[in-house]
Amino acid sequence: MQISLAHQVALVTGASSGLGAASARALAAAGASVVINYNSQAAPAKALADEINASGGKAVALGADVSKEADVERLFAQILDAFGYLDILVANSGLQRDAAVVDMTLEQWNTVIGVNLTGQFLCARSALKIFNRQGVREGVSCAAGKIIHMSSVHQLIPWAGHVNYATSKGGVEMLMRSLAQEVSEQKVRVNGIAPGAIRTAINRDVTQGAAEKQLLKLIPYGRVGDPEDVANAVVWLASDASDYVVGSTLFIDGGMSLYPEFRGNG
Repeated sequence: MQISLAHQVALVTGASSGLGAASARALAAAGASVVINYNSQAAPAKALADEINASGGKAVALGADVSKEADVERLFAQILDAFGYLDILVANSGLQRDAAVVDMTLEQWNTVIGVNLTGQFLCARSALKIFNRQGVREGVSCAAGKIIHMSSVHQLIPWAGHVNYATSKGGVEMLMRSLAQEVSEQKVRVNGIAPGAIRTAINRDVTQGAAEKQLLKLIPYGRVGDPEDVANAVVWLASDASDYVVGSTLFIDGGMSLYPEFRGNG
């Protein structure tokens, strides 16, 4: 099966590194024009755009804090100015501010909820306005638009010491499902991806050496994921190959969400 996203425009938020950067590369390789959103890391975002453009693709890096309504509205206006259309939103921006709940500050709570959950709402709302205006672009895609919400296995698995993060990801799941229920009749497909342990910079401390051996006890498939594992799923969900997939979460986790620590305890 060959997937082509030619003549489509994709926005990936939080795309200066990690899963966002891998998703941007994969979407560009499939033929999409890619908007690489960043907040504080302008240099790697612009370097990624240069890399994609040098390889024959089309990309632009645009800064915006997705937790701020004005920034999001400006970002989407810039996308229309640059490309005229938007077909795919990968709502990927996310961060952690970890603490035991008794020590967690309101700022730590609000920062994580603001980026991880409110940011996904703001971007989805702006994307939906564009999708509804432009409708289905015949010959380009079966859908008027595709939204992919990047979540985590922690939308399902509780995570002590990370209550703000886990709560934000549980919210992302219900945001995705509720949006899918509301807008699918408008020919907009909304789905989610829930990665497990992926070998990115944010996870470096737990994906090397002795820490990795401990982590692998939670992954039945026996390896830590690579960013490309997630990026491949992004491309599939953005394509017409998944046109009948609506309101679903794809767990990319090597089986972590199967609670493998319960093996043998039946």
